[in-house]
Amino acid sequence: MRKVYNRDQNVGRPSRVNNMRYTRFERARIIGARALQISMGAPVLMKVPDNLIDPIDIAIMEFEKGMLPITVRRG
Repeated sequence: MRKVYNRDQNVGRPSRVNNMRYTRFERARIIGARALQISMGAPVLMKVPDNLIDPIDIAIMEFEKGMLPITVRRG
């Protein structure tokens, strides 16, 4: 006899919600997307030193501090 599960239940599967490890490809995509946003005039989410003007460097700093509102959907 088969068990019937509701689609909303996550029975027997490990939760991947808190997996904060990104592959190098995900990291590059996140940093690139954020750098593009910054270069197009989006507000910077942290205090940046005055000598730092490169959007990629700013995006890397935000990524390393965990301040980016960008998530990765894995499927």
